[in-house]
Amino acid sequence: MAEENKSSLDALSALCKRRGFIYHSSEIYGGMPGFWDYGPLGCELKNNVKQAWWQFTVRGRQDVAGLDATIIMHPKIWKASGHLDTFADPMTMCKDCKKLMRADQINDIYAEQKKKPQPKAAGSDFFCPYCGGELTEPKPFNLMFKTVVGPIDDPANVAYMRPETAQAIFAQFQNVTATSRQSVPYGIAQMGKSFRNEVTPRNYTFRSREFEQMELEFFIRPDEAVELLHGKVATLADNPDLDGPVQDDWGWEVWHKYWVEQRKKFLNAVGLPTEHFVEYWQKPDELAHYARACVDIEYDFPFGRQELEGIAARGDFDLSQHQKWSGESQAVFDDPLKQACKKLSDEEKRAFVAKVQADWAKRGKDAAAAEKFCLDLFEGKYVPHVIEPSAGVDRLMLALLCEAYEEQKISDGKGGDDVRTVLHFSPKVAPIKVAIFPLVKKDEAQDRMAREIFEKLRKKVNCMWDVSGAIGRRYRRQDEAGTPWCITVDGQSVQDGTFTVRERDSMEQKRMTYHEFLAMMYGALEF
Repeated sequence: MAEENKSSLDALSALCKRRGFIYHSSEIYGGMPGFWDYGPLGCELKNNVKQAWWQFTVRGRQDVAGLDATIIMHPKIWKASGHLDTFADPMTMCKDCKKLMRADQINDIYAEQKKKPQPKAAGSDFFCPYCGGELTEPKPFNLMFKTVVGPIDDPANVAYMRPETAQAIFAQFQNVTATSRQSVPYGIAQMGKSFRNEVTPRNYTFRSREFEQMELEFFIRPDEAVELLHGKVATLADNPDLDGPVQDDWGWEVWHKYWVEQRKKFLNAVGLPTEHFVEYWQKPDELAHYARACVDIEYDFPFGRQELEGIAARGDFDLSQHQKWSGESQAVFDDPLKQACKKLSDEEKRAFVAKVQADWAKRGKDAAAAEKFCLDLFEGKYVPHVIEPSAGVDRLMLALLCEAYEEQKISDGKGGDDVRTVLHFSPKVAPIKVAIFPLVKKDEAQDRMAREIFEKLRKKVNCMWDVSGAIGRRYRRQDEAGTPWCITVDGQSVQDGTFTVRERDSMEQKRMTYHEFLAMMYGALEF
């Protein structure tokens, strides 16, 4: 987004509604807070973002398999994951205007108010940012949506809409491992809807109650297993080549950094330059109790710097929790590990156990548990650890819209200035790839040739046919849609088979043959 436009979402949201990117859900009935619908261009952009993620994360690799799990799952899954007990935000309510809000977002809401209301009670530290009224004491509010499965509305039939897609991956880990012919290290990816009953959904589509996620759980060997296999564990201090092939001796630290770099490459590929987002490495006191590291990739939205996606090293917490609550083993058998351990002497095994116990003690872990863990390793068994890159489709779409939006002052050709609104989408995610026009609508030869090009291209990519208005007006419509290329068939086209290709960002026009254009387009769409 051009710098002068970054202070407000007003212009962007107006464009999104006018051009069919985003509508407020149930708008004719007054809307539903925290719910959004994607129009013709919005659903194309959304599908392109998801397809790009799937191509980059799954189809473009040999070590990732896919999953598409149900939205409603057994409620014990959420007990095991901790969501049922701890997935809550602090909620407060204004005693005067009765507005509900998250207590930890009060300062942010203050900042958003152009005219900050004064507290109605003297000495108030926190007061309602809308009316200045007194706030209630914050209370935890569980964010999961409840539902009932079956015809009887009974507590025994209560289930929940999933608040994230990740837990289904853990619950199906053994099935996917058995059927995909994959072995650790490998990943399972899933895209899909999630639901969180946000107390105060805000900032346009950024924080919604219904949204889509793109999550990968990449399962790796514990560092102790890597050491037994290779005699050492590669760390970041070894300066590993993260752009080259993955290596068998990588420890969790290297795998985590590898996936941070992979996510940055993906964001670059879909149109977010590295200099426009930052890596925030969570401090030890900010990490979840089970996490060894977590990086938030943050983007400067018009409403401030916010998390775009996160990459966490989660240890074996998730699979171990599901193993505990389900009673089903989540361990894998690693034959190369067992064969390596067979070569160890009893003395070497005892020394290894002692080393692991000492290391675990530093992290507050039990010595007996460390010994059992080692004995399982010697038999080639362990519960895999996991690296989790987790991204929101809607947040990424919003970032791409913000990044792409620009209002340009250009000459109107009459000595004055005009404003050109353009969305600079990467061709990889642009909703419409090509627009095709006959220059003269009533010219049968031009119309026929343009229609032939349109029919051929629409079988390959999403295209737009437009014969309405002057050619300049047609170009402007496509600029607002973010269309990278416009093809115009004119009188010369009928003579020599070439046509004019107008490039969106530079507005330059070049004559090309159909095959020349096809080669250029495919080159721009490749990852």
